[in-house]
Amino acid sequence: MASLFVFYLIKGDSSRWQVAIGGIIVSALPLLLLIRKNNPFNLPIIFGFYLFIFCSIFLGSIASFYLHFKWWDSTVHFYKGIYVGIVGITLYKLWIPEQARNGTSRWILFLFVLSLAVLAGALWEIYEFVGDQTFTHTMQRGGNTDTMHDLLWGFVGGLIVAIYSFVRKQKV
Repeated sequence: MASLFVFYLIKGDSSRWQVAIGGIIVSALPLLLLIRKNNPFNLPIIFGFYLFIFCSIFLGSIASFYLHFKWWDSTVHFYKGIYVGIVGITLYKLWIPEQARNGTSRWILFLFVLSLAVLAGALWEIYEFVGDQTFTHTMQRGGNTDTMHDLLWGFVGGLIVAIYSFVRKQKV
């Protein structure tokens, strides 16, 4: 992302270098976790985050996949719902001691995972809206229809992982 920032800055493409700055900022988050001595996330979680950043920021915005492939946006939001749901299960296992997990209802885990995925979708849509109002003007070309499709696909991805967590958790 740093090299793309420099490339598009020199080229004078203000929309793309601003997107690259956003990519630099969000890509730094897992790197900050790696600096910690007790990183709570495993490598597949971190790799999944970078896959999301690559697909949404680089391929989606910079390489214009969002403009050329109508299905790309929905696919990325679906993946994000699945990814955040998996992160939700990881956080549940990290934050809740095993003795407490054994006494926790499957419905609580289901609702936690689904709610986290839906929250991530809402926050992403806020990010897209603010980005369009301030910098790019290309993130929500479909307006409210695009926003609702994005939220629904993120919900479906999160729902799949929430159902998985419900089925896998022991009955209380």
